[in-house]
Amino acid sequence: MAGGGRFTPAVLADVLERLCAGLGLDHRGARLLKFTANAVYELPAEQVVVRITGSMALRHRAPKVVAVARWLARHDVPAVRLVEDVPQPLVVGEHVATLWRTAPSGGPPVDGRDLGRLLRLVHSLPEPDFAVPKWSPLEDVRRRIADAEELAADDLEFLEERCAALAERLRSLETALPVGLVHGDAHLRNLIPSPDGPLICDFDSTGLGPREWDLSMVPVGAARLGHPWRWHEQLAAEYGFDVTGWPGYALLRDVRELKLTTSVLPILRSHPEVAPELRRRLRSLREGDSGTRWEPYR
Repeated sequence: MAGGGRFTPAVLADVLERLCAGLGLDHRGARLLKFTANAVYELPAEQVVVRITGSMALRHRAPKVVAVARWLARHDVPAVRLVEDVPQPLVVGEHVATLWRTAPSGGPPVDGRDLGRLLRLVHSLPEPDFAVPKWSPLEDVRRRIADAEELAADDLEFLEERCAALAERLRSLETALPVGLVHGDAHLRNLIPSPDGPLICDFDSTGLGPREWDLSMVPVGAARLGHPWRWHEQLAAEYGFDVTGWPGYALLRDVRELKLTTSVLPILRSHPEVAPELRRRLRSLREGDSGTRWEPYR
């Protein structure tokens, strides 16, 4: 597996250099901030962040991400802002990227109260005046399975069967909160501290769906990734609803865990170091083990 793949450091560096050359940006000193579903680079000399889509099957979401970011800006929601003097999204060969202004540094660490306040604000906004996809949480899972660089046949069969079973259960989901705009991937790593308060980012999964979905990621992160449980308690108190006491939570938890497991499928050959953790997560899902602690994908 080593040395191949579509998203190796060498491939990404080439994409970044070509993108910057076309825009007259200085890519020297670029720093890779994270890479799982997307590769995120900071260009310190430009005060710009470049986000390159990691899965070929999910490139179609980039125009929606741009539209949501602009809509949040019009409504003065504290969120990351696009670089508006270039066309967005940008295409470099077979890759798609977006450019963002670097958020001001500083501010206290974020916690569940910050996420609760921002979610209440986002959920109170009117429905967008542009097409927003309906909530379909398993669509990106299926696309990542189809786009996997490396996936054993038995793993493929297991994941496809699990998707089908969860899709059947989702058909009968009854919500307690109104259906409306959801961020889609609401957790504390998608809040950026700034001197004027936290900024929300990452709009890949934004759509119209059950508000409970936005409240489910924090308790799942506490159970599986060891995040502080107090973050969930703060979120529930600030938002005014404890999703873990709602009968549909177990189903959303199962969907979340599948999404957390499959997020790295398109980069398996490019980044083989994620394979051991993927195997651990797949094993716990197969065994119905809801207590095993997972490690973040590195």
